[in-house]
Amino acid sequence: MVPAAGPGGADPGDGELELTGRITTASNATFLGSIDGVAVVYKPIAGEHPLWDFPGGNLASRERAAYLVSESFGWDIVPRTWLRDGPMGRGMVQLWQEVDPEQDAVDLVPSNAVPARGWRHILDGRDEHNRQVTLIHEDSAALRRMAVFDIVVNNADRKGAHILAMTGGHRHGVDHGLTFHADHKLRTVLWGWLGDELTAEERDGIARVASHLAGELGDTLAGLLSAPEIAALAARCDRLQADGRFPAPHGEMPAVPWPLF
Repeated sequence: MVPAAGPGGADPGDGELELTGRITTASNATFLGSIDGVAVVYKPIAGEHPLWDFPGGNLASRERAAYLVSESFGWDIVPRTWLRDGPMGRGMVQLWQEVDPEQDAVDLVPSNAVPARGWRHILDGRDEHNRQVTLIHEDSAALRRMAVFDIVVNNADRKGAHILAMTGGHRHGVDHGLTFHADHKLRTVLWGWLGDELTAEERDGIARVASHLAGELGDTLAGLLSAPEIAALAARCDRLQADGRFPAPHGEMPAVPWPLF
């Protein structure tokens, strides 16, 4: 297993990165690979495509920054992620995760078949056959923590497919290139706790991030994000702590990403 690396520490994964396949559904160049027999995902910086709201790119650095903030929360949301050279140049490398094929943390179901318990309603719509459908996600502590993480990192692209349902109930989040914008960009399918009070555990996690930003985490992020982006990150922590509740969508941006999955 690739060893751990704390904020500011030496990055793991010095072995040769061998490519084994490509994920063709990704909008940026994304490859499957292996380092000393450990499966990884590799996203070279050379394969990034600038977006209108992220024109400067820097997606690999944002993925690394998201991992560091995840580690600061202490909730193991983002799989181990680091920056290194590879066959197509420097890029982001992340440990591959084997999901449980029997689980779905987010689902689109017929509106007359929404489960009575254990799920949160997000929105209603119609499918390609004009049938009424409902977007739902599970009502779990693991997914709540991910929703809190997304608010803090200002995740602009939390699709259903970016949530990995693991055996045993753990949930990993992946694809964090569109994060940390200084402006409000939250686009997510995890709106099910809108207005609910934060738990003591969630407040403690936010407080840890805010505290670490004043020290080593903040110093490390300075090499990955701009000063305004780090300031906005700290402000989101403070605002979320002060409000004490899951926020509602606001602004002119769409509240959910597209496509939803």
